[in-house]
Amino acid sequence: QVQLVESGGGLVQPGGSLRLSCAASGRFFSINAMGWYRQAPGKKRELVATISTGGNTNYVDSVKGRFTISRDNAKNTVYLQMNSLKPEDTAVYYCNAAYSWSLVGWGQGTQVTVSS
Repeated sequence: QVQLVESGGGLVQPGGSLRLSCAASGRFFSINAMGWYRQAPGKKRELVATISTGGNTNYVDSVKGRFTISRDNAKNTVYLQMNSLKPEDTAVYYCNAAYSWSLVGWGQGTQVTVSS
């Protein structure tokens, strides 16, 4: 069974930075493009960043230039560096496969709160 474990969230002031990490089971991680998703209260979960197995990245417009997704294939870990955080970035952040047909059970997520 695939396990996804997110960490690194917290409370940060607007303009601050956080780095999220997600550890995934080995085979699942090695064969899948990975994505970071977020879900704000009362809103649907949205995909904000993806990275292919080869390292190609894509971002939703609202985070372009502020967030950077990366992966360490040796550690089966995907990261999300978040800079210049805004209150509207407040959400629970999750990682999973980037493509819907490869999604597995969701982890517990990590809460990011941007507030002064």
